[in-house]
Amino acid sequence: MVEEGTLSRVPHTDVRAPVGADSPTCQLRDVLDRVGDKWSVLVMALLGHGSRRYSELQRGIDGISQRMLTLTLRSLERDGLIIRTVTPTSPPRVDYALTEVGETLSGEVGSLIRWAEEHREYVATSRLRYDEESR
Repeated sequence: MVEEGTLSRVPHTDVRAPVGADSPTCQLRDVLDRVGDKWSVLVMALLGHGSRRYSELQRGIDGISQRMLTLTLRSLERDGLIIRTVTPTSPPRVDYALTEVGETLSGEVGSLIRWAEEHREYVATSRLRYDEESR
């Protein structure tokens, strides 16, 4: 039995925009969805310290699956925030780095991560207090 709001099948992995997604509000929401996505934020933070190979990104982001990392990288590349460089060696070497526009976002992402690190205990305590009061 599938709960309401859950997917009954694995979704496709196409990262192109849906048809009709050309209104200014939809475009803004789409950009905010990308830059506010937890995996994108963490990838951008790692790449803010220099280019990384796929395996380095996967090791550096606790809990991300191979599929989710691949989808996140494709989406960030499609949005022009990262660049993928393939070096023809055996096996091929693939590196990811921020574009110029990605670098402008990297500073903002870094600020968000610093804020989260500074306030994570406060948020955790607040959640516990709320949960206890809601019983």
